[in-house]
Amino acid sequence: MMRHLKFTVCLSLVLSTAAACAQVVSAANSSVAYVYVASTNGSTNEIVAYAAAANGSLSAVNGSPFPDNVYSMAVNGKYLMAANAAKPDIDTFKIESDGALTYASSINYQKHDFGCGSAGPIFFDRTGATLYVMEYDGSNACSNTVYASYAIAPATGGLKYLGMDVTGVFPGSWYTADFIGNNVYAYTAEDESCMYYAFYGFKRKTNGLLTSFNVKANYPPPPKGVNGYIANMSAADPTDHLAFTMQPADPPNCASGPLQLASYTADASGNLKTTNTYKNMPAPLVVNPNDMKISPSGKLLAFAGQEGLQIFHFNGADPITHYTGLLTTDPITQMFWDNNNHLYAISYNANKLYVFTVTPTGHQQAPGSPYAISSPDDIIVQPLH
Repeated sequence: MMRHLKFTVCLSLVLSTAAACAQVVSAANSSVAYVYVASTNGSTNEIVAYAAAANGSLSAVNGSPFPDNVYSMAVNGKYLMAANAAKPDIDTFKIESDGALTYASSINYQKHDFGCGSAGPIFFDRTGATLYVMEYDGSNACSNTVYASYAIAPATGGLKYLGMDVTGVFPGSWYTADFIGNNVYAYTAEDESCMYYAFYGFKRKTNGLLTSFNVKANYPPPPKGVNGYIANMSAADPTDHLAFTMQPADPPNCASGPLQLASYTADASGNLKTTNTYKNMPAPLVVNPNDMKISPSGKLLAFAGQEGLQIFHFNGADPITHYTGLLTTDPITQMFWDNNNHLYAISYNANKLYVFTVTPTGHQQAPGSPYAISSPDDIIVQPLH
């Protein structure tokens, strides 16, 4: 699994000669999203910024690539936050009206985590008011992970430390936590070789601080001969539903059988329930996943990993259903949707950036896709509409 890639020095991106003729964008009027990719061109770490047109085609933002040595990124409409690859800082960049990035400020996150190594994934709540940084827990020999919470000053983009909460028993969660529509409850799950595993639930306080709680969740009944399932990767829709991967298991070992996808519903107390069974949970063609994202409409689920990228119909509490085959067989590291039916996906191994237009009734690659890229490591998308 590629999740540990986020803890390495971030690789930066450069346009290849095939994409170098892309038109420079100077205004956002015709763009539907800005796309930012951190990667490496030779020994140079950069953020390359694109403006996406209504048909999904990409053009270089004025001033791109930006010489910023970062990896994990998040956006909230006004600012791009990124973990610095050279020092233990979270850097803030203002997103200008044309998509260009202007450095604003930095904060040292190791002041609060006892110097336990690099930051992991970073992410915002649904309003973009609070930033969360996955860090190691220095109070427990650096063996667990925590989510540190930071309030954002709207006028400057500066970050104010609010506190941190351990993400659970060893080893903790390596993923972002997915907020459901109420922006109060967030979830993730972790499976370490079917030996250490858990659902993790979090509750966002009124000041933005993210705190853990003991979430109750049932499991789908397994097929005959299998002890049970273990949940792992998650994704949330805009209301109160989530998707989780389900690994057949006989703890402390994994069991034979295909990986499957389950849908869950969160109740008013934040607990999770599924009515899925092994008979109606689809088995993806991607068996070594890296990322899973539900579209803003809540109707589509993108599932990606070493075997490529596949799309499913997401049906709320009802079982997830098959839609496409593999849209590409290149290994996909990470992906994000915009609000205009476009899915942007990077392949670190293949040095490509894919753009797909996907609706519940049709799908195709956007014009110009895939774009040749040098070692893309992280991607984030800022929708404009």
